[in-house]
Amino acid sequence: METKIRQLRQEKGITQQELAESVGVTRQTINALENARYNPSLLLAYRITKILGKNSIEDVFMFNEDD
Repeated sequence: METKIRQLRQEKGITQQELAESVGVTRQTINALENARYNPSLLLAYRITKILGKNSIEDVFMFNEDD
């Protein structure tokens, strides 16, 4: 799964640590998400989407059928 987390986070001017604290995970989890090494739960994807100011999970996460 690819994400736009890094791009959207940088556009909002927040750090990995700030995003992590906002959604209740570690900075390492955000890093893993940004580098497509971790697939989030639906709840985590929703929280990240809202913090990044998007309305739809699909605005942040691109799901591939091969994932």
